[in-house]
Amino acid sequence: MKKLIVLTAFIFFGSTLIAQSLKVAVAANLQGVIKALGKDFHDKTGIGIEPIVGSSGNLAVQIRNGAPFDVFLSADMTFPDGLYKDGLSTKAPEVYAYGSLVICSTKDIGFENWERTLMSGRVKKIAIANPAIAPYGKAAEEALQKKGIFEEVKNKLVQGESIAQVNTYITTGVTDVGFTTQALIRDLEGKPKLYWRLIDPKTYTPIKQGMIIIKATKEAANVEKFYQYMLSGAAKKILKEYGYGTSATSTD
Repeated sequence: MKKLIVLTAFIFFGSTLIAQSLKVAVAANLQGVIKALGKDFHDKTGIGIEPIVGSSGNLAVQIRNGAPFDVFLSADMTFPDGLYKDGLSTKAPEVYAYGSLVICSTKDIGFENWERTLMSGRVKKIAIANPAIAPYGKAAEEALQKKGIFEEVKNKLVQGESIAQVNTYITTGVTDVGFTTQALIRDLEGKPKLYWRLIDPKTYTPIKQGMIIIKATKEAANVEKFYQYMLSGAAKKILKEYGYGTSATSTD
């Protein structure tokens, strides 16, 4: 009888532990910070998260195709808005952070006038995320157009499927420079050394990063806790450390 009780208890608590892990679809620009957020959330609640990282566009497609995610942390509002309008979310998306775009390189090639640098012979390849599915790629394309140099440098552009792939291109020297998120600087902590410059936020549409709860989730109570955590001061403090802001024009 004791063995039966112990076994029953094990099954009960074991299933509870499994249920405590939330599947979170995470935009590639959050690859580093999501680890810090997940640890802090677990420390506060005992609930774990399982990040599934990819470009916002590809993750949105997976959600439409029935991927068993509980929450979607996008790099923009467009994809969450679309999912909500199509009835795949329980409530309208909210902004949890504002992203900041940087240009960087492992080479000290000078970014005081980054537009001129990109047009020079010193730069042969420029990494940029696919603007169709990656919001930071879209922002980079807008900045190039705003500066009036897109046509001059478009043949140098090397597209990555996501910011994660762009970061690989930059850090391994596949490209001379690249447009990415400021979070990369914090992720690497100087290894390798990166030379970088913030892109004027007035040159691209504000990168409002939105989140939604997926309607099909079976972990409603725990998901709501994570959702509220992402809007909390504790989460915002961590996001700020990685270069994310609370407004469209600053990282304050």
